[in-house]
Amino acid sequence: MQQRLPSRLDPPITFAHRGARAHLPENTIEAFQLALRLGASGLESDVWLTSDGVAVLDHDGVVKRGIRRRAISEVARGDLPEHIPTLAELLSACGVGYELSLDIKDPEAAEAIVEVIQGHDPDMLNRTWLCEPDFERCLRYRPLFPDVRILNSTRLDRLREGPERRAASLAHHGINGINLHRIDWNGGLAALFHRFGLVAFGWDMQYDYQLQTAFRMGLDAVYSDHTDIMMETFRHEVGGQLP
Repeated sequence: MQQRLPSRLDPPITFAHRGARAHLPENTIEAFQLALRLGASGLESDVWLTSDGVAVLDHDGVVKRGIRRRAISEVARGDLPEHIPTLAELLSACGVGYELSLDIKDPEAAEAIVEVIQGHDPDMLNRTWLCEPDFERCLRYRPLFPDVRILNSTRLDRLREGPERRAASLAHHGINGINLHRIDWNGGLAALFHRFGLVAFGWDMQYDYQLQTAFRMGLDAVYSDHTDIMMETFRHEVGGQLP
């Protein structure tokens, strides 16, 4: 059996992508709660701001009214469908005993995210990972939000300067790591980012063989829709006690 390469985070984080979305409607409180019951050590979602400045969890950022579609940014919190939770509701319902990965879909949402978490439990800030695709915004967030973790969430082919120079830039500016799609990763690339003191996260791990490969190459976190498969593979590949 292939030897498992070391990860910087031990054990690696197991993020339930949009909650346990393979089992329940995504981004609902019920899906997040089920993911934790199934053993996930992290929850993931996307954050948008409503027209009245409330941070809510939804993937597409639009709501439907019949055949009409409206951006969440144009709708007040009280007018959203009931199934769309706020970030504050997630923290109230699920507590803070897990890692939290949040994709910043609305650039204005970052400050609201930090304010909500700070108000709920400041200790949760150190377990919060803000995922931002724009490199320059990552750099702007770092001094503004010193207590949260920041990840550059991107694709390998978008690193025009190459992965080594991107790793050096991220490390220089105090960004915590990078989040790439599963097909972008290999063991050598994970080792490269680790060499710069960065964590390596991988998303879209849906099958046991994909998760197995991710754990063996030393990724520090995986994201999956299938929380049950993720946790079974975790136990087999990583072993030990769940976090």
